[in-house]
Amino acid sequence: MADQQMSAETLRPVVAIDGPAGSGKSSTARAVAARLGFAHLDTGAWYRVLTWIGLRDGVDPADAQVLNSALAHFDQVVASSFGADRITVGGVDVTEAIRTPEVSQSVSRYSSVPAVRDHLNHAFRHLAATTSAPGLVVEGRDITTVTFPDAAVRILLTASVDARARRRAAQLGSDDVAGIAQRISERDARDLTVVDFANAADGVTLLDTSDLTLDEVTETVADLVAASTTKEHHE
Repeated sequence: MADQQMSAETLRPVVAIDGPAGSGKSSTARAVAARLGFAHLDTGAWYRVLTWIGLRDGVDPADAQVLNSALAHFDQVVASSFGADRITVGGVDVTEAIRTPEVSQSVSRYSSVPAVRDHLNHAFRHLAATTSAPGLVVEGRDITTVTFPDAAVRILLTASVDARARRRAAQLGSDDVAGIAQRISERDARDLTVVDFANAADGVTLLDTSDLTLDEVTETVADLVAASTTKEHHE
């Protein structure tokens, strides 16, 4: 596994972006990928796809045999939709279906299983090693520390609860910023029991986006990628 992980991270530059909900991971990852001509990988979406399949097929995440059978077929699903505008499973478009409350409420049941995380991390590293794009921008939890700990650029985005609540309210067309802020705080408390996204690990750049526009964040990340490439060429 170590050799596979190393090859995935050295053949093409990987930009790994982590951060709490509402910090701008997705918007930043998409913008940076578009700017650099890199492929974009939203790892959270694939955990949602697996959850959708599990709910559809009645897969109990506690049943190792059934779960392993589902995982054995999952790589084909990832390979068929990676890089596409829409995600399909067996010819069914699930792009919107994986974002439903039912899936959102069940994701942790599957994503918290070690075998699931190990399998998907291997799949993500394989995508990094085989993509035809010149590089890959990856977003998600544990990306900077577990999935791609040796990525060329590792970034932990952060932002104040108020800033994140205002952004989410704008996305939803809601004026209930206070209520959204409360829900974000509650989610932070739950998520922090699983992974520490409040403190950057060694070698990870902490970037506070509270007072930055998307263009400014994109520019900063692109500069970090350029700097890492220059450093690599001089070593």
